[in-house]
Amino acid sequence: MPSRRDTIAHDLRDRIATGRIKPGERLPAEAHLASEYRVSTPTLRNALAVLQAEGLVEKVHGKGNFVRRPLQRITYVGGGRTANGQPAAHAALSVTVHTTRIQARGHLTSLLKVSTGSRLTEFLCLSHEGERPHSLARIYVPCDLVPAAALRESLPYEGVMKRLLRLRPPLAEVREQVSVRLPTPQEASTLRISLALAVLTIKRQTTDTRGRVVEAALLVLPGDRADALFTTHYPTDERTPEK
Repeated sequence: MPSRRDTIAHDLRDRIATGRIKPGERLPAEAHLASEYRVSTPTLRNALAVLQAEGLVEKVHGKGNFVRRPLQRITYVGGGRTANGQPAAHAALSVTVHTTRIQARGHLTSLLKVSTGSRLTEFLCLSHEGERPHSLARIYVPCDLVPAAALRESLPYEGVMKRLLRLRPPLAEVREQVSVRLPTPQEASTLRISLALAVLTIKRQTTDTRGRVVEAALLVLPGDRADALFTTHYPTDERTPEK
């Protein structure tokens, strides 16, 4: 027998699917819904958490619960690009970039193969679809590859990426590790997603021809709006068949 939580979630899901509660519309207050369904507030919140994990509802701090509008899906195909050829996690989205100098600590030392305290430039890129956060990327580059003058410039995301391409030496390898996990509290807050919604994470390490890591990137793509595409190319045997 379905629990009260599941029964409430099913009813709200049906009201959303049939358009009785429309995308972008605010749900009734939690106290009102708890009274309507004759349950305690914790039970009602558990039901809402189910819908939040499914990506149907989002909770906006201080404002309430809203039916989510469908977000644009993106396909990550490797090498930092999406299927339509635009930068990964930023296709047809507006992106804000915050640039700062930091010191390598913890996982960054192994990711960039540098000693603790080494100076890095961090590019924090947050993409938006309209007013809603869409995805998050942190890009790290050794400071000697990013002149101080570059930090003083106010460039759009595309300008920042073009600048990085011009500054870095010839590349030999791009290694990417794709994982699925739950978001950290900070990621969930930044992206306005439920802590129960899985995120696709991509750890990218770019190495030059001398074996130096010249760029590392950490991408966080919520699972309700991202796909990963992998294609394997096999060598063609052009030898003439034996007779």
